[in-house]
Amino acid sequence: MRKIGRKLREDKIWSRRIFLILLDILVISLSGALALLTRFEFIWSDIDQSFVDAFVCYLPMHLVITLGIFWAFRLYHSLWKYANLNEIVTICFACALAEIADFMVIRGMKGYLPRSYYLLNVMYTSFGISLVRFSYRCVRMMRRRLREEGNVKNVMVVGAGAAGTMIIKEMIDSRYLHCKVKCIIDDDRAKRGCYIHGIRVVGGRDMILNSAKKYQIRQIIIAMPSQSQRTIREILDICKETDCELKTLPGMYQLVNDEVQVKHLRDVDINDLLARDTVVIDDVSISGYIAGKIVLVTGGGGSIGSELCRQIAAREPKQLVIVDIYENNAYDIQQELISRYPKLDLKVLIGSVRNTKRMDDIMGTYRPDVVYHAAAHKHVPLMEISPDEAIKNNVLGTLKTVQAADKWGVKRFVLISTDKAVNPTNIMGASKRLCEMIIQMYDRRSETEFVAVRFGNVLGSNGSVIPLFRRQIANGGPVTVTHPDVIRYFMTIPEAVSLVLQAGMYAKGGEIFVLDMGEPVRILDLAKNLIRLSGLKEGEDIEIVFTGLRPGEKLYEELLMDEEGLRETENKLIYIGKPIEFDEEWFEQELKNLRRAAEGEAKDIREMVRRMVPTYQSDNADR
Repeated sequence: MRKIGRKLREDKIWSRRIFLILLDILVISLSGALALLTRFEFIWSDIDQSFVDAFVCYLPMHLVITLGIFWAFRLYHSLWKYANLNEIVTICFACALAEIADFMVIRGMKGYLPRSYYLLNVMYTSFGISLVRFSYRCVRMMRRRLREEGNVKNVMVVGAGAAGTMIIKEMIDSRYLHCKVKCIIDDDRAKRGCYIHGIRVVGGRDMILNSAKKYQIRQIIIAMPSQSQRTIREILDICKETDCELKTLPGMYQLVNDEVQVKHLRDVDINDLLARDTVVIDDVSISGYIAGKIVLVTGGGGSIGSELCRQIAAREPKQLVIVDIYENNAYDIQQELISRYPKLDLKVLIGSVRNTKRMDDIMGTYRPDVVYHAAAHKHVPLMEISPDEAIKNNVLGTLKTVQAADKWGVKRFVLISTDKAVNPTNIMGASKRLCEMIIQMYDRRSETEFVAVRFGNVLGSNGSVIPLFRRQIANGGPVTVTHPDVIRYFMTIPEAVSLVLQAGMYAKGGEIFVLDMGEPVRILDLAKNLIRLSGLKEGEDIEIVFTGLRPGEKLYEELLMDEEGLRETENKLIYIGKPIEFDEEWFEQELKNLRRAAEGEAKDIREMVRRMVPTYQSDNADR
């Protein structure tokens, strides 16, 4: 079948070439006659018969020479549906060369034609050959437009710079994109009223809403990779008031590498609408802190853990050790890092932080300088159903990892914590508060500097609300929101990890680092924005349904307990909470009791946790 298909394609190609050659013969012949006629002011009777005889005599030879030169210049091999200015230049050059050869042959054979004939013939032949080629392209475009007229998606491009120009050109040229650019938006007043590839720049951002209605726009493309996040966010705030689907270029690197193509467009993500600027970190200091050290990451295959590994690997550690219980996650990050950092000394180990002997062996074998502890159960409703597992994995797993780090002289240990540890209403948050208390207790008695980093919800992480909303929208809805007044703090995964790395650099021991995450976001607003950004209408295309608060869930999260206070670091968006005093001997004994209770699947585990974490309040009955 493949051979038959290839043979049919080859036959089709040769048919097109033969058709083009026949058309060229006609154009060359008519161009010569027209050139001679032009020389004598279009009066055929004024043409000397010797000129007519010479033209007719040498025409066959002229055709052979010209077609041979055209073939040498690959004019029968080009894909004329993509023809541009370069092809016109090639045609003109080939025609000029053919005419020079024609002149030399005629003179060499003692023939004679007026000198102006040769110049006119070059002009007419070049024009005729170009017309044939570009007529083919025009016919294809017209046929495509007529065929797809009913399915065309009207598009607005925001940004009349280099990136926007490239996107517009590709959309015009490609027959696979059922889109038509109707207008361009740009704040540069000098560009207003100008045309790019035949498309008018209608005005600045103030014209977005009117133009969307006027041109019946269905998709808006943000092509401003060099603009600041603040500017793009302002544009998106306007665009989301339309019912249009939104797409944007990810960043500046495509423009630098001349790789701006439609395939690089991505859906506008909710990250683009965060109500704050991106967190800025001291990358030079972090690199100096990580470089040359042995770094261990628990839970290195998870959302936070894998990004930790990426950013650590980029800073040239002496060795990176990844520990994860899930082999698929561990394998994925291993293969990614091997591909991106072939010189990295990477060790990927399968193991559980709940296994005392395993963690002791790992710490003793690799002797890490820095440990980032990201292994944890974090799904609130699931942990409410299985509270013993939250204690075993989060609390006891942290305790065993901390003890191994203390035993083997780890210099710095960074715990990944959560805003749910503040005044917790669920067992997951309470377990993370216990982890923070373990960190603070061991910091007072160990040479290791133990710290915790507390942040809010991470956009796009496993189990977060954004992927859930996207799946629900893709399935046609409804989008489920627990309560109309639920609010949360959000950050991106790279931001969260950057904070963790910088906290490790600032650490002196016992601190709880907190990120200033700006204003909290209503989950209902997130849902509405995602529906709009998908080009759909809330209430018409997608319904929003309120399902009620889940077990252990509260309307708002806090980042810092009142008793802890705040003090700034060098990074104005990172704060340090003062450690809370507690009876360590009593706490240590309660930890032993908690361990026995969890391993024995005790029914009163929540009551034990309430005693240890006074701020833990839960209305759930023990299960």
